[in-house]
Amino acid sequence: MELIRGLSALPARYGGCVVTIGTYDGLHLGHQALIARTRELAAQRGLPAVLLSFEPMPREFLSPADPPARLTTFRERWRLLAAAGLDYFWLLRFDEALRNLTALDFAQLVAGRLRASTVVVGHDFRFARRGEATAAVLAAAGARLRFSVEVLPAVTLAGERISSSGVRAALAAGDFAHAARWLGRPYSMRGRVIGGKRLGRDLGFPTANLALGRRRAPVAGIFAVLVHGVGGAPRPGVASLGTRPTIGGTEALLEAHVFDFDDDLYGREIEVEFAAKLREEQRFATLAALTAQMHCDAAAARAILNG
Repeated sequence: MELIRGLSALPARYGGCVVTIGTYDGLHLGHQALIARTRELAAQRGLPAVLLSFEPMPREFLSPADPPARLTTFRERWRLLAAAGLDYFWLLRFDEALRNLTALDFAQLVAGRLRASTVVVGHDFRFARRGEATAAVLAAAGARLRFSVEVLPAVTLAGERISSSGVRAALAAGDFAHAARWLGRPYSMRGRVIGGKRLGRDLGFPTANLALGRRRAPVAGIFAVLVHGVGGAPRPGVASLGTRPTIGGTEALLEAHVFDFDDDLYGREIEVEFAAKLREEQRFATLAALTAQMHCDAAAARAILNG
């Protein structure tokens, strides 16, 4: 899959496509159905399969003080899309100019710049100024601009419509099994281990620290986890995602302690899979009280992961 950034970055060899358009945060089963249909139509017509998306997410741009919890960073989304069999990932910066496109302007971008043969969208698709580019409006414009629009119905599981907001709600409630069913995989966060204050090591719990890379995380608290990228099989552990109020922290950080492991992980890319929520983050009066709770958390995580 090739990444294309910006309106004028299409390669010279590019000659049209079948495209799906959206935020695609989380890449849940509904997103996967859209991608599968895009690939199917592209293969039938001998055209590239393209996903057009945006950074930042539109709702992050429109509500900077209260953005939605982000399920995937750009790098996590890239990794998932690269495994989905698309040919191009076309990324546009979402800004005031893109926000204020009319529905016709947007349709002309799809027809002119992308040279789309078919656009594949979900039933609830909305874009452009005031969300006026619905699937029906885009289809009407496409009839004049020589592209078709295929609208996929909602993907449901056990009678519930799968959505990114539903995945966020499940994660916020600590229902990782529900989130995994909708995502088609366990929920995880991935990143490169950064240096920290080494307080965890001093307290007997060395941690691998990951910067979140997102404005708001969909989970917070203390968790039983599986850590991938540390040797062969995933390793059990316990993790904290929060601001570390006991030591006066202010920025959210993911800290994962891998059980029975003491090697240096700095600079290594790892993936932290969330298995169960143990409790909310809290402030302790002393480091001794924090350490005692960490031992309790580790025991609880071991019991869950070994059960």
